[in-house]
Amino acid sequence: MSFQLVEQLQQKAVPVNQVCRVLDVTRSGYYTARRRAQMPPAVCEASVHLKAAFAASGGAYGSRRLRTAVASRGLVMGLYRLRGLMRKHGLRSVWKRKFVHTTDSKYALPISPNVLNRQFNPTRPNQAWVADIEVYSSDRHKANG
Repeated sequence: MSFQLVEQLQQKAVPVNQVCRVLDVTRSGYYTARRRAQMPPAVCEASVHLKAAFAASGGAYGSRRLRTAVASRGLVMGLYRLRGLMRKHGLRSVWKRKFVHTTDSKYALPISPNVLNRQFNPTRPNQAWVADIEVYSSDRHKANG
């Protein structure tokens, strides 16, 4: 952050020596940071393997499962390094929700007849009313609840 401030003040014709002395940073550190910012980022082998394993999982693997997947490819790394790389590349796992059956159609209650019979355009108002009411018997409710 201070190197960015040095750069901004240097563009306003303030000498680098003076700004570095006031901010208590070294001139060589400023010039090294400036040179590093101009270089293209190096491709990390671990990042390539990590992204491939994450894509193969469909975005579902977290850091622990990714660690074993990357280790099976021959690249062993610590959990905190892996988590840092995931954070750096924006890899966040997504939970896949399991399908839950919410309807119980196997019961012994009477079924009402289909009076409407898919005639959804009545000729007059208030001719057809539709409702969906689920009736619980006390025995079924105790067994499921």
